[in-house]
Amino acid sequence: MFFEYPKLLLLLALPALLLALYIYRLVKGRSPHLRVSISAPWLKGNGIMPGILRHVPMALFTAALALLVIALARPRSSTQVEKVDSEGIDIVFAMDVSTSMLARDFNPDRISAAKDIAIEFIAQRPTDRMGIVVFAGESYTQCPLTTDRATLINLMKDVQTDLIEDGTAIGNGLATAVARVMDSDAPGKVVILLTDGVNNSGEIAPETAAEIARTYNIRVYTIGVGANGEAPYPVMTPWGVEVRKIPVEIDEDLLIKIADETGGKYFRATDNTKLSEIYSEINRMEKVRTTIDSFPVYKELFGRYATAALACLMLMLVLELFVRRLP
Repeated sequence: MFFEYPKLLLLLALPALLLALYIYRLVKGRSPHLRVSISAPWLKGNGIMPGILRHVPMALFTAALALLVIALARPRSSTQVEKVDSEGIDIVFAMDVSTSMLARDFNPDRISAAKDIAIEFIAQRPTDRMGIVVFAGESYTQCPLTTDRATLINLMKDVQTDLIEDGTAIGNGLATAVARVMDSDAPGKVVILLTDGVNNSGEIAPETAAEIARTYNIRVYTIGVGANGEAPYPVMTPWGVEVRKIPVEIDEDLLIKIADETGGKYFRATDNTKLSEIYSEINRMEKVRTTIDSFPVYKELFGRYATAALACLMLMLVLELFVRRLP
């Protein structure tokens, strides 16, 4: 506790002086007295209480005056409070949904693993705006930039491999993702591009899309998904689904070039664990900007002293009007 106007506490000398003057007059001054023949009734205590009550009003008045002085000095208490402001960045997932993402070198397959691990990444970054772009032979926006985590996660779960024409249009997917974030005012703009193949369709060259991303200061993290060598892939036959081995072909040179040109990084994911580690590393690399403001919060305490002073005055009035007038 501290006082806003501590110099007013010097006025506490007034009630002290009044109390000292009262005691001086009580001891040195002439006070009414009565001579009695014997002291027995007084020794029994019949006259002690009235003698004490005679001084209580003065004590209450002195206490009320002291409490009012303390209230006028404005007693306050303070606690230090910290306000943490987090400023997120904008992130767009550009996900390959070509049929090759059904390969089962991931558990249960590439597309399912990519969605599940992306959802974990989303949950770890509550202050970012995020969006989803999917591409195969063409591309479209599955979810625009949003902070609505529930909607974003539900739309990520809805990503499938059979919604658009098959193929791998990496340039189109990257260009669509760049278009979603290029006009953002966020302190950081990021595209996470995940693919398991080689660019073989689309109207926009991947190099052109990367150049546009660099122009707008958009970092692109590229992820090549697929085991080394061959991967099991489900193939429909007249006798049902048959799992066959297919070669894994990822244009790593292109993905490295895109990442280097935009200030990002290329990663290779060969299984679920490695893909999860990649997202964890991206999470560490893209720090959220946090500012901490510390400020005091004050609590006024004069009210309790003013209330106590009023209570003393009211009690004094009761004693003056009723108790001391009792026979």
